[in-house]
Amino acid sequence: MSAQAARAEAPQHQPILLRETVGSIALLTLNRPGARNSLSEGLIAELRAALNDVGGDKRIRAVVLAANGPAFCAGHDLKELTARRSDADRGRAYFAQIMNACSAMMQAIVGLPKPVVASVQGIATAAGCQLVASCDLAVASEAAAFATPGVDIGLFCSTPMVALSRNVPRKQAMEMLLTGEPVSAATAQGIGLVNRVVSAGAERDAAIALAEKVALKSAYTVKLGKEAFYRQAEMNLADAYRFAAEVMTENMMARDAEEGIGAFIEKRDPKWQDK
Repeated sequence: MSAQAARAEAPQHQPILLRETVGSIALLTLNRPGARNSLSEGLIAELRAALNDVGGDKRIRAVVLAANGPAFCAGHDLKELTARRSDADRGRAYFAQIMNACSAMMQAIVGLPKPVVASVQGIATAAGCQLVASCDLAVASEAAAFATPGVDIGLFCSTPMVALSRNVPRKQAMEMLLTGEPVSAATAQGIGLVNRVVSAGAERDAAIALAEKVALKSAYTVKLGKEAFYRQAEMNLADAYRFAAEVMTENMMARDAEEGIGAFIEKRDPKWQDK
């Protein structure tokens, strides 16, 4: 879908994804409040394009993903999907296209060489919950809630399950997936889906503040560490340690590690060169 077609989705021709820069932080804001920020074809494409752009921008050191309106994200746009039931194949090809595009976008978050922090102000359901789980860090309003309710409409949240099951323990993930019932922000923090819960309305500033803390570190070190974290998580223990030892060795040879260790020994602030 073209950017022009994507923009046409928003009321009064407002962009469906807003982007602004706060210092060294890129703030990406879902802007389909009338559709509960559901992940339409256009919004998925806009998010993927924005992530690609941010990834190559050396001025940006972290990303905050937020949303306008009462809901963070209601998952896939079911009206858009249902409209393709009239296709000759009853929508199969289109459904596969959307699911694969959405999965690629979620993986782009994980693969981004910069940390991504979710700022969750309201309900995050199905692929919206997946979006939160795909981010590296998450700050939630005390008014937020999280659910994978596909089972209630005969559509098991199989793709959201991938990210969810990599964030929370199996029993808690299965309960969310099998019952479809929402969990509170406090419960989400307790099971590891979000890092922090703050008062309603404070979540965006708190997410930016958290991103700014990471942005103070060496961008090279953060990139190396984020990639290594996700790779080792899929390995057995022995392979993970072998891989991590290789990463540590490579990291020790970096200019920023030499500078950071020297600064620590000399009791001064490091001067990063991001290499």
